[in-house]
Amino acid sequence: MMDTVERLRARDAVRRAIRRYFEREEFLEVEPPTLVPAPGMEPHITALSLDVDDGRGPPRRRYLHTSPEFAMKRLLSEGALRIYALPRVFRAGEHGPNHRVEFTMLEWYRAREDYEALMRDCEGFISAAAQILGRMHLGPLDLTPPYERLTLAEAFQRYAGVDLLRYLDPVDGRGLQQAAARAGISVVSPPDEDPEDLFERAFYEVMLARVEPAIGQTRPTFLYEWPAPLAALSRLSPKDPRVAERVELYAGGLELGNGFGELTDADEQERRFRAEQERRRRLGKPVYPIDPLFLRALRTMPPATGMAVGLDRVLLLLTGSRDLAEVLILERDD
Repeated sequence: MMDTVERLRARDAVRRAIRRYFEREEFLEVEPPTLVPAPGMEPHITALSLDVDDGRGPPRRRYLHTSPEFAMKRLLSEGALRIYALPRVFRAGEHGPNHRVEFTMLEWYRAREDYEALMRDCEGFISAAAQILGRMHLGPLDLTPPYERLTLAEAFQRYAGVDLLRYLDPVDGRGLQQAAARAGISVVSPPDEDPEDLFERAFYEVMLARVEPAIGQTRPTFLYEWPAPLAALSRLSPKDPRVAERVELYAGGLELGNGFGELTDADEQERRFRAEQERRRRLGKPVYPIDPLFLRALRTMPPATGMAVGLDRVLLLLTGSRDLAEVLILERDD
């Protein structure tokens, strides 16, 4: 395990490599606000909240952002073309070797570019950081670009023998559950579970059991074209509306990042937010307000792509550490 000064040097080297990469690509570094009126709405992410007295009347409920996404998209709507940020973000209830309540996120956006550019960005800054640390080869894992690219349908077929696209039109959670069972993967669910909830449950059981253990072991792997029910804030593919322009990056057993061809249809985004509010109610999770400024920004936001990568997980990978406590500086558990 590295001592504190060695960890500081490694963290500084990786941050410098990231900044140099984005400067060469003509990005602007921005500083999105940490306190926001509405956090992300993803059903399995919980925000930290507090009542803020800003001297303008009674205290108002605010949230520590779970991602700078909403603020950065508002900048795109105001004319920014290439922007990135390295903020601290916060997610309640997350603790483990690969999770913490507070961590550093690298997030960036490209206006009027497709999401293949995001994959090239990941290859560029990760390999640059690895070279600086002398860590291009981590056992069997080679960080030299290009990295592997697989659709989710290809990955499910290759590693689980499941025809994922068959269960997408219409969404057939029970069918995917049965396909998983034939592949030897048990998916336990209530008999009256909502079809989309069951689809997501079965999908992630296959991912965890068969796909994630197999990918990103000898070179990093991008998984793209995610099922439309898991689109989040991404747009549907114009080639096949059963899938969305979403991509995730895996390497050495870690999920490093999540990117989208961004949804810019404000009406569709509001519909998704309301569906996610209802889903949070069903799951007994806090229900967050919808940010009207964000929806307004979508109406003038240009086509764009964006991605978020956990900086601390990149450090975990590059330093050969086993727990985020080894790469977070001055973390305390008392």
